[in-house]
Amino acid sequence: MRRILRRAYAIGTRSALACTLIAGATTVRAQDIEPRAYSNAPIGVNFLISGYVHTQGGLEFDASLPVQDPNLSTSSAVLAYARALDLWGKSGKFDVIVPYTWLSGTARAVSTGETIEREVNGLADSRFRLSVNLYGAPALALPEFRDYQQDLIVGVSLQVSVPTGQYDPSKLVNIGTNRWSFKPEVGVSQAMGPWTLEFSAAVTLYTDNTDFLGGNTRSQDPVYSVRGHAIYSFPSAIWASLDATYFTGGRTTISGARSNDLQQNWRVGGTLAVPVDARNSIKLYASRGVSARTGNNFDLAGIAWQYRWGGGL
Repeated sequence: MRRILRRAYAIGTRSALACTLIAGATTVRAQDIEPRAYSNAPIGVNFLISGYVHTQGGLEFDASLPVQDPNLSTSSAVLAYARALDLWGKSGKFDVIVPYTWLSGTARAVSTGETIEREVNGLADSRFRLSVNLYGAPALALPEFRDYQQDLIVGVSLQVSVPTGQYDPSKLVNIGTNRWSFKPEVGVSQAMGPWTLEFSAAVTLYTDNTDFLGGNTRSQDPVYSVRGHAIYSFPSAIWASLDATYFTGGRTTISGARSNDLQQNWRVGGTLAVPVDARNSIKLYASRGVSARTGNNFDLAGIAWQYRWGGGL
């Protein structure tokens, strides 16, 4: 039984929601760098995650916000829950993320050149996601999971951001976005011995913010993104990942006026997951912008703790 739990833990951490917290868990963002999003896990297992994320530089919530020279700092406390599901014989996962963020710093408004100073805290936009592995990862109970070996996995997901975050329409910089976002994604994961290579492609769709900066309507084109990961699993169940993402699109229109804010951004990062015991693990992660057409690069570092239960554990 100890061997079963150990293996279930090692594989379970691959699909743990802590991976989702890499980019701060504040809204649907194309710049998320999330390894092991489509791994298999024993059905019925629950994940509870708490974490802390710090960013410095540009605004991670909205890379196309009409500001220049951002020098903004955010600290986010995150609480999240996920559950591994049996979806018509395929393995799936449902997760929800609720963040609370502290933001402070300065930026310069594009329209006026005025330097804006902002200090605020509150709830950020919550996120919900449903994913299913269509190929290579059947729904398995814990006793069956012992003999499972990953080869090729193909999965899809849909993530929805709900405008629950703190928002002041008289301010240019906010924690919440005052709009909905929808992010469908397809991902592929190929195991090769201790290595796993992953690739995913997504599009993020936005509803209009009809109360932007004093009653204006702000709309945004879709953002298209791709992600890649090279993951190495150590015999001790520790794993590490090198991560990269590219995203483009997202040009905005404010009350009919088209903005010159097309995004063409690269980010790179790394992740390290360390087991504590069969139910607990700790994850460290960091990322930074390599290039950004909009000048909204930022550095990010975070830590997450994960607890697992249910499903026969």
